[in-house]
Amino acid sequence: MRRTTTPRLEDFEESISEIDVSEEMRGSFLEYAYSVIYARALPDARDGLKPVQRRILYQMEQMGLRPDKGHVKSQRVVGEVMGKLHPHGDSAIYDALVRLAQSFNLRVPLVDGHGNFGSLDDGPAAPRYTEARLAPAALDLTAGLDEDTVDFVPNYDNQFMQPDVLPAGFPQLLVNGSSGIAVGMATNIAPHNLGEAIAACIYLLDNPDATVDDLMRYVPGPDLPEGGVIVGLDGIREAYETGRGSFKTRAKVSIERVTARKRGLVITELPYMVGPERVMEKIKDSVSSGKLKGISAVQNLTDRHHGLRLVVEIKNGFNPEAVLMQLYKRTPLEESFAVNAVALVHGQPQTMSLKAMLQVFIDHRIEVTTRRSRFRVGKWQERLHLVEGLLIAIADIDDVIAIIRSSDDVDSARQRLMMAFDLSEAQANYILELRLRRLTKFSRIELEAERDDLRAKIAELEEVLGSDELLRDMVKSDLQEVSARLSTPRRTLLLASAGEGDTVLAASAPQSGSSSAPALEIPDEPCVVVLTATGGLARVEGGDVLERGARASFDGWKMQIPTTTRSQVAVVMSDGVAHRIDVVDLPGLPRFDTGLSFAAATPAGLLVHSEETPVGLIDPNGDTIMAMGTAHGVVKRLRPDVLQRDSWEVISLDEGDHLVGFDMCDDSDEIAFVTSDAHLLRIDASKVRPQGRTGGGVAGIKLAADAEVIGLWVVADPSEACVVTVAGAEGALPGTGQTTVKVSPFEVFPMKGRGTQGVRAHRFLRGEARLDTAWVGPRPPRAASANGQPTDLPELDERRDGSGQPIKHAIATIG
Repeated sequence: MRRTTTPRLEDFEESISEIDVSEEMRGSFLEYAYSVIYARALPDARDGLKPVQRRILYQMEQMGLRPDKGHVKSQRVVGEVMGKLHPHGDSAIYDALVRLAQSFNLRVPLVDGHGNFGSLDDGPAAPRYTEARLAPAALDLTAGLDEDTVDFVPNYDNQFMQPDVLPAGFPQLLVNGSSGIAVGMATNIAPHNLGEAIAACIYLLDNPDATVDDLMRYVPGPDLPEGGVIVGLDGIREAYETGRGSFKTRAKVSIERVTARKRGLVITELPYMVGPERVMEKIKDSVSSGKLKGISAVQNLTDRHHGLRLVVEIKNGFNPEAVLMQLYKRTPLEESFAVNAVALVHGQPQTMSLKAMLQVFIDHRIEVTTRRSRFRVGKWQERLHLVEGLLIAIADIDDVIAIIRSSDDVDSARQRLMMAFDLSEAQANYILELRLRRLTKFSRIELEAERDDLRAKIAELEEVLGSDELLRDMVKSDLQEVSARLSTPRRTLLLASAGEGDTVLAASAPQSGSSSAPALEIPDEPCVVVLTATGGLARVEGGDVLERGARASFDGWKMQIPTTTRSQVAVVMSDGVAHRIDVVDLPGLPRFDTGLSFAAATPAGLLVHSEETPVGLIDPNGDTIMAMGTAHGVVKRLRPDVLQRDSWEVISLDEGDHLVGFDMCDDSDEIAFVTSDAHLLRIDASKVRPQGRTGGGVAGIKLAADAEVIGLWVVADPSEACVVTVAGAEGALPGTGQTTVKVSPFEVFPMKGRGTQGVRAHRFLRGEARLDTAWVGPRPPRAASANGQPTDLPELDERRDGSGQPIKHAIATIG
């Protein structure tokens, strides 16, 4: 039987130490806070990722889960990340993985999820039911990891290495934003448009002293994944200047007739991270409690083909605008977003302005590009060293073979080769491993070509490494390439002001004999309605029209009308129908001294519910004569003749014809037609007699077989105008296959009579068969690609019918 003894307190006296509880708590809490701040909650300002997100993307890249490979179970990804890099719970890793895949959470998703990854109203399925792989954008964050672009650090148990930061090919912190709560601090950054963020980076690269106003020409405000409307730019400007600020986001709502007798509010976009079920529940609760009146029903008509569509039916006798303002006040249709831009910079938490975030990313890209260039130079120099040694061996191949055959072993052969031909050990080893098939004459030619190519590439990169300007140009080129592949049009509209507090809105039906509920009382101030080159509409603050040729970022303007906020304008579509719209419904854009961004302009088709293309604007109360042209060569000048209804025809079109140009036109102006077969007709506007709205126009230009008019323009000052023509390849679809571009003075084209064919404006080269696009207007012309990036145009060519210069980037708009 075993005897046991009870331990006494005296046995432990030597191992007991007295500590100060307050000091222990202070130290432990400091360690905990440090861990939360640096290892969990705050993103790194360079790649915009938290540690768990960075580890997920890196491990998926190591697993080969590229976009061109198949999906794998999310549980497998979670297991690999937890076992090798992230020593925390699997639920935390999976939550981070899910967020990276949610298109409503991130502006540019980094994970391509397959299965139920959740919605705004419901959580995701378990990781055993979902699958994942990297999204294309994630490859730009991890590109260059194998080229010594970033430092690697040990994982938690020193068995594996992981990147301290990702190379990050685009400003991920700004594009996808971030949110997190640490100890004593938090971060909340809104998502932005990738193309706009990269454009701002490029501008800051060229202009290090840029101000917030300069950068806001390119980044006018956040671009939320689900669209919506941001009201008020003051909070955005404050956030961009100080790193802290707030702004309001609203749902995108239109007033439509939902039944034969009722009007309703149709909601197509919601504020950031607000789900439709939450909105419907709040509306029903407010109606039941009597806080909301005038609503008869709420329906969710969302489907996969038409997207989000919530219909709120309004009772007869209630003003829809008044009900909408009450919805903004009492439901999540209007939410506030508080910006608190905190991120880690050199290991220190900092509150960052817009310029600071962009500058940290630019500095990171310069370092990544420098390290990548040095790595490539080193690899190419190693390869060049081996190729030069191999060429020496091939030149005296008989002596090399004799030395090898007469040697007792490999070491002896190596030493003899090094002495005989003055080779390095690496070159000698490479020659000993040489295969006999490399001894052919063709192989020697290949080696000489490879040697020359390696020398040229090494010299080019060494020149880049020796020049700060060339290095910045390389960074800029990389950013432009990423923008061309990944950028998408802006989704969120920006309004300059909310108009809140200007009115008391009626919340109940008017009594018998009383007047209807008041509309929004927005000040009737001067503004300019602008139709952009891509078909967007916006109102610009102030009554002064934009100067012709003034630079506008991302988009040029096609037409503009001075008016006031409470007035109306009419949008003329390509089907010859003018639609009346309220100016107050257009997004208000501030006027900057340095330029103007039309990134937030509303597509005209959404406002008038038409799939046709907008071609011009009419002031319903004006007395200006307008000129228009059709694809079949008809020209018409329209007398001021506007009906008091929502829409009316401005021209009677033949079947299959459509408008291609529309502008204000006095008798002293000139009219220019440009056709698809590169003919230009210049006529005097006074030769075209103005007609009423029901007139069908007169013959403008005589067309050749299979040709059509691609544009009509009104020229006020021929001496200051120019013609831009862009040729397309034979057989290519319109908008694709552009080959050459030419810029000509307008005065080199002679005046011709109406109904003639005009003169040739662009000589086609072999393989060119048509004009892809054209533009006539004041100098200097400016062009942009489909993602809004400026595109260089050639110098003026005095030849009327000369050929164009090779095109570098496809041109989408000219203005």
